[in-house]
Amino acid sequence: MTKYRSERNRQFPSKISTTSFVKLYILHLLKEKSYYGNEIIDEIKSRLDEKWEPSPGMVYPLLRELEEEGYVTGWWDEPDKRSIRRYRLTDEGYKHYQIILLQYKPIFEDSLHIVQSVLKDIYNMKF
Repeated sequence: MTKYRSERNRQFPSKISTTSFVKLYILHLLKEKSYYGNEIIDEIKSRLDEKWEPSPGMVYPLLRELEEEGYVTGWWDEPDKRSIRRYRLTDEGYKHYQIILLQYKPIFEDSLHIVQSVLKDIYNMKF
C-alpha cells in the first residue's frame, strides 16, 4: 500500500475525504456535458447504484468554489428567474481534473485493497 508523508493513517477505510471525492466526481461529470446541481447529485447517485449520494450542502458550495477558482463556468438557464444554474468545465478545470485524477488513483486503489482484505479475511469472500 502507498505510504503518505511517512505518517500513520488513522482514517479508515477510505483515505480520501468525502469533499475531495465529490469534487473529483463533479469535475468528471462536467467534462462530459453541462449539469446543474441537482442533476449532479442524481447522476452521482445513479452511477453509484443508488448506494450513496452527496448532499446539496456539499455539492452547491463546491460548485461555487470551483467557479471562483476558474475550474468551472456557470450561467443561468433563465437569467430573470435565476432558478437553475448550469455549469461546465473550463480548460483550466480540465487540467486540474487531470492532476487530481492521477493523485487520487493510488488512494482509491489502497481503499479498495483494504475493503477487499477485510471482506476476504472476515467474511471469507473470494475475489
